[in-house]
Amino acid sequence: MKNTAGRLVPLFFKNCIRIVTLLLAISILSFALVSVSPIDPVQQYIMGIGPVSEAQRAEIAAYWGADKPVAARYVSWLCALLRGDFGLSLLYRRPVIAVIAERFQNSLALMLCAWVFSGGIGFLLGCVMGTYRDHWQDKLLRRLCCLLSSMPAFWLGLVLLLVFSVKLGWFPIGFSTPIGMLDSEVSGWQRLHHLALPALTLSLMSFSNIALHTRQKMIDVMNSPYILFARARGESGWTLFVRHGLRNTILPALTLQFASFAELFGGSVLAENVFSYPGLGSAVSAAGLNSDVPLLLGITLFSTLFVCVGNMIANLLYGVIDPKMRNGEE
Repeated sequence: MKNTAGRLVPLFFKNCIRIVTLLLAISILSFALVSVSPIDPVQQYIMGIGPVSEAQRAEIAAYWGADKPVAARYVSWLCALLRGDFGLSLLYRRPVIAVIAERFQNSLALMLCAWVFSGGIGFLLGCVMGTYRDHWQDKLLRRLCCLLSSMPAFWLGLVLLLVFSVKLGWFPIGFSTPIGMLDSEVSGWQRLHHLALPALTLSLMSFSNIALHTRQKMIDVMNSPYILFARARGESGWTLFVRHGLRNTILPALTLQFASFAELFGGSVLAENVFSYPGLGSAVSAAGLNSDVPLLLGITLFSTLFVCVGNMIANLLYGVIDPKMRNGEE
């Protein structure tokens, strides 16, 4: 146990240094792209308060620092970030960090449900395909995975919305809570009812990669020498799968599952817009369409941090679970 902790601590700090370096690079790139884009945050702010004179416009530009060079604006923005000040959202007229915190709660619930279902379904289907290689079960599930992985998320969401909400009426058309109800009056069942279709859309878009990867790993395991030796000893069926196949395929699937945070976040942007779900995905779309530069930059950095933390957790868990890495074997 001490040996494992001694190996994980340097790995943790190494990943932290990489995350900080990546966040710095992303901040520079994002700020540069926004600076050269046609987005004018001053004009967007003026549109919200009404007509102003040229003198007032110059005062607003000076207040927001829009009249300074790009490098000076970046340094000022970075210093504010280090103090915990992400700026003020021009669209919501609230601090950016407050908007991100509020929207992230909804997005986290959506992505966690999709993450659990996609991982569980993908792993089970992958094990079935690998165990029944080239049988009808394998051929059918492979075609299903290829079909779902090639579908656009927004198209699949629209189909599910049309079938289950419009035609059958089983689920609400959109939003995270019923319209006209206070947040304190909404029950947990009502939240889950509104969450079901967006989470199902994300799950169906995400499990194919895990299923196909697990299938190939299961095939490799079943063709390995120790499986042949186990068959020679009389092991077969469920016992052979649980004792040898399952244990050797769950580690790669676990790593791929944690690495799928980027895919989930990207898919949530489309799913939240289709279902009008108030999460980070819909917020970043609104920020881009309405020239809300502070919110757009804040969500960009936050999403980068979210994905990097997911990848770091995958690396650490792999070192904890894998016996070879615990024993220091190559």
